[in-house]
Amino acid sequence: MSNDQDPSPESPAGSPYPSYPGSDAHTPPNAPYGAPPPGYPPPGYAATPPEGYWQPPGAYGPYGYAAVPQPPKHPSATTAMVLGIVSVAGTFMCYFPAFAGPFAWYLGHKSMREIDASGGQLAGRSEAKAGMILGIIGTVLLVLLLAVIALLVVLTIAVEDFWDDEYQAAFKLIQSYAGVTRS
Repeated sequence: MSNDQDPSPESPAGSPYPSYPGSDAHTPPNAPYGAPPPGYPPPGYAATPPEGYWQPPGAYGPYGYAAVPQPPKHPSATTAMVLGIVSVAGTFMCYFPAFAGPFAWYLGHKSMREIDASGGQLAGRSEAKAGMILGIIGTVLLVLLLAVIALLVVLTIAVEDFWDDEYQAAFKLIQSYAGVTRS
């Protein structure tokens, strides 16, 4: 009996399974669809790297090990960050939230000091630092806003007809500084 094809031919790659176009030569012919090749872990299970290789940090360790508990966040760290965001973003919308800037600065600085003193018992240093930095920016914006308001008050009192006509008031202001008088 002469047969052109052997029922179990060796594949050119040396696998005991037959290879045909569109198939994986390393997967047994009766394996379920999507089954991994022999020697690989089933889907959903990560292969553990050899000893000495870096392993990415995860919430859970290898089997049989519990998760490492994270230290609790400082209660004021997130509050400082939110106040800082409100002070910077709100200043450009309606000016009143600028008054949250100094509070964010104070809370962020106080939280960072307490987190550093806790010896790793408290987390949230990045939120506290972001709140402190945004609080500094919000405080600077508040000072600039108050300086503009003070300048407008002084100009309203010092310059006659400051609010009447914007061009004429500016022209009078320039004239008064230059010492030029109109006849």
